[in-house]
Amino acid sequence: MPAAVMRRAVRETVSGLPREFWWLWTSTLINRLGAFVATFMALYLTLDRGYSASYAGLVASLHGLGGVISSLVAGVMTDRFGRRPTLLVAQVSTAASVALLGFMHDPLAIAAVAFLVGMASNASRPAVQAMMADIVRPEDRVRAFSLNYWAINLGFAVSSMGAGFIAEFSYLAGFLIEAAMTLVCALVVFAKLPESKPVQAAKDTEPAVGLGTVLRDGRFMSVVGLSFLVALVFQQGSVGLPVAMGRAGFTPADYGMAMAVNGVMIVALQIPVGRFIEHRDPKWLLVVSSLLAGYGFGLTAFAGSVGVFTLTVCVWTLAEIVNAPTQTGLVVRLSPVHGRGRYQGMYTLSWALAALVAPVMSGVVIDRFGAVWLWGLCAVVGTAAGLGYGLLMRRLPAEEPSVREPVREPVRESVPEPLREFAPDSVREPSQGAGAGAGAEVIPA
Repeated sequence: MPAAVMRRAVRETVSGLPREFWWLWTSTLINRLGAFVATFMALYLTLDRGYSASYAGLVASLHGLGGVISSLVAGVMTDRFGRRPTLLVAQVSTAASVALLGFMHDPLAIAAVAFLVGMASNASRPAVQAMMADIVRPEDRVRAFSLNYWAINLGFAVSSMGAGFIAEFSYLAGFLIEAAMTLVCALVVFAKLPESKPVQAAKDTEPAVGLGTVLRDGRFMSVVGLSFLVALVFQQGSVGLPVAMGRAGFTPADYGMAMAVNGVMIVALQIPVGRFIEHRDPKWLLVVSSLLAGYGFGLTAFAGSVGVFTLTVCVWTLAEIVNAPTQTGLVVRLSPVHGRGRYQGMYTLSWALAALVAPVMSGVVIDRFGAVWLWGLCAVVGTAAGLGYGLLMRRLPAEEPSVREPVREPVRESVPEPLREFAPDSVREPSQGAGAGAGAEVIPA
């Protein structure tokens, strides 16, 4: 691709988004760069502490259970107390609990603190997604979610490599480094991010939104159910695939080589694919991505070499690149302005539940029927999800801009320093006249 075309593509991708988005994006990137504990927790418990694999699995399950609980709690907090306070509480709590976990030796204490880490680390997700919806214009949201997903995976790829080197030196250092970097995220939120929760005017006739409102929203809960199915399929990349490859005689290095393609593809393709899907019909994007995910894993049944395993990873990674920002954008589209936190919390819950169910499901199917049946089941589940999206979104309402409240502090367009050279002149310097996304009132910190 010529350099001029590349520069124009990057410029179109990063320009036009408010400064607050880029601070939130920076916080996300820092957070994922420091995500060491999740990477080496199993190795830490089995190799360093000498516990059994069953105990390590129990700790992982408790960590996931904490995430399930906090999805709903954090969603309510996001709407009731605001995005910024929820983020600060979540990040400070994560830093404290991760640091504490590094000093725990008793198995009961480790399990209990791991549960707290799961709760705290997952609590920021509804607030981040609600804040992003508040501050970004509706027409830019898919692009914004793509950029955020890119930051998550770039940070994870770097932290995964760094975790190995840090573990060679000291596992405790990994816990403390993650705690320190999470505190940096909290400082960024405290210093740079104003509250974005829309203010509900006294004359506003929109009914109060509670968890009951979310549960009674049939269309949205159908999306949550379909999201759970898709998440079950994607989870097999980390729970079913390594077990199946191991039983087929492949080494951990073979699995690592195949899975490395996932991170490389997301980092390389998320931005250009995000530009391609930005203004396309979400119905067909979700149908196609669900089918690609299902049949990408389904093709694993025919894999007999690392090369073929890698090819299947390429197929379902493309599905992941399309599905993640599109589905998050759909959740925002179906959420009432003053209930975004609760709706995002329920959506986050679908992924947290999938993370709990997928290991059990894959283990039972592989043990009783064999890996081929697991991959066939993935194809069936992906097909069901695709059909479900097709039926559900036949009468998807047009996205209507929310009532716009006065903005007390201008939301300025900016881009991160490393990307600034690509930006047009109009956004290289902060613009004093840019407004917030529809429905957002930005209150000074």
